Amino acid sequence: MLLMLVSLLCCVPAVKACLQCDRRIRLLHEDFALSASTVNDQIELKKICDHAYVTYRETSQERKGVIDPTTLYRVRTEYQSEFDRFLKTQQTGSVTFEAIQIMEKGRKILEKHLDTFIRDGLCPNKCGLLNRRVMDCISCRYKIYICPSPSGKQDCGEYPVQAEEGGQAVLNCFRPWHRLLLGKPEYHYSWSPGVPGTKKLADSDFKALVVTADSSVVLNQLHVDEQGTYRCSLLGRNGANFYRITFPLTVTRLPVQTHRPLVPLPSPPHGDSYPPLQTTEDLLVPVMAMVLALSLAGSMGLTVVLG
Repeated sequence: MLLMLVSLLCCVPAVKACLQCDRRIRLLHEDFALSASTVNDQIELKKICDHAYVTYRETSQERKGVIDPTTLYRVRTEYQSEFDRFLKTQQTGSVTFEAIQIMEKGRKILEKHLDTFIRDGLCPNKCGLLNRRVMDCISCRYKIYICPSPSGKQDCGEYPVQAEEGGQAVLNCFRPWHRLLLGKPEYHYSWSPGVPGTKKLADSDFKALVVTADSSVVLNQLHVDEQGTYRCSLLGRNGANFYRITFPLTVTRLPVQTHRPLVPLPSPPHGDSYPPLQTTEDLLVPVMAMVLALSLAGSMGLTVVLG
């Protein structure tokens, strides 16, 4: 009866924390507690397990109290690997002391990964609004966590683009943290014609171009009259604006190609009867006639001599 009570107590997650939000870790602890040789050791291991849950909860609460599925997976796999190594090692000391050591190692693993997650992964948006899905480390339920824009606004600056007439321009609105946004936000591209930077633009100055799930658009065969200020807004289905940037596009006109004038040939010397642009064929005709005449004269001379 007492053995069944210990088993039931281990199955009740009275105080859950990030590491115990994974069912496989809870089962690992339950099997470990029930593997003790005596009932007293089982009870002691259960107490150690409960105390570890308290320390895990405190560690989590000191670090926002949330975790994402990727970080939880890393914590679980590393801790599970350490626990498997612990079980395979021949224990020489007290089982309760060894249990305290491995539970504390789990807390340090959780602390390490939570520190990295909170510093680099929880709110990676340097500009723009992020609402994402995370797990609450106390309730082990998913909830929405909002990361406001550090700059206090969703307008995240300008990225000038230059292109030649007839060329191509690529406008890319993507940031890696966009993948974390809940729902399926879309990229809204709009355009205000004119030379960029010549006047302050209002929302009414922009004409809608395209709404797409792709973060980038390609402008081909550009004309000078297509230059202007292009704007990309990442909007939710309900119209919430998460991120916006502008692309001042300048299209440079290609230089006009000028033809070099023909240089006239110099005039022939005085008394030269040949025209300045007489062709080679015209010059060869009298030469060939002279050669033919000489050949005929030679033939006739040979005929007279030979009789």
